[in-house]
Amino acid sequence: MIEFKNLVKTYGKINAVDNLSVKIEKGEVFGLLGPNGAGKSTTILMLCGLIQPTSGECYIDGTEVSRNPIEVKRRIGYMPEDVGFYPNLSAEQNLEFFSKLYNIPEKERRTRTDELLDLVGLSGVEKKVGGYSKGMRQRLGIAKALINDPDVVILDEPTANLDPQGVSDYRKIIRNISGSDKTVLVSSHILSEVSKVCSRVGIMQKGRIIKDGSWDELARNLDLLGLPEIIINVETASGMPELVHDDIIRVDYSGGMTKAKIIASCDIRTDIGRILIENRIVPREIALDAITMEDAVLSYYNEVNS
Repeated sequence: MIEFKNLVKTYGKINAVDNLSVKIEKGEVFGLLGPNGAGKSTTILMLCGLIQPTSGECYIDGTEVSRNPIEVKRRIGYMPEDVGFYPNLSAEQNLEFFSKLYNIPEKERRTRTDELLDLVGLSGVEKKVGGYSKGMRQRLGIAKALINDPDVVILDEPTANLDPQGVSDYRKIIRNISGSDKTVLVSSHILSEVSKVCSRVGIMQKGRIIKDGSWDELARNLDLLGLPEIIINVETASGMPELVHDDIIRVDYSGGMTKAKIIASCDIRTDIGRILIENRIVPREIALDAITMEDAVLSYYNEVNS
């Protein structure tokens, strides 16, 4: 559904995007993860047809963006990091205006506006958008990105201004979208948010994708990164046995009778699962801790910088 082919964007002598090639399948939620300045927003602007690539191509469902910008814009929904609205209009009036740009019939327009405002938690809010908090504007931005019922939804730093409740609502919205066969591209520098909603992730640094795959695929390479410690969270349906393994540094059982935090020298999740099964205990979770995944991502960054 989305494809970048040898995409390059040069400013002066600097390649903001450097020979980027990635395919994103229909119905996939893909996270573009990287530090500020990695080239994420530049990539998205080219995908939306808002800036021209220096060389290379972007495709939406086989349609090349720079040659067919209007056709592509009809099929995508885009939320930039800083969303713009008419401050003297209400949320409903703003969405009504934007829906008219897509020539959506009046009856459908009103129904869709009501549904989207309810989806993002702004139903019944009468005050003008000029009086909105940043978080409220971000919620409205998600609604605006969905107003034309797009095949592809592109979100640039969608949780930047949201409070914890807003972040939770955002995750539910993305899950709903992903269940409707839409393709979603999320750009963020916040690992925890990408990991919660994305089925696949591309780690971007200096304009290039340095690693891509599912979280499990990235995790399989942990042993190759030379991390000093790997944290594994374990939860069972019943009691927790004594966990003994040559690669375990220590185990914290303070989470109760069914939980343990394992600090190990390498990824031993398979071995932990085997220990539980041998003790006839059903595992509920054997997962890498977020700290370990953050260390792994930083290690990928450091590989490029070294």
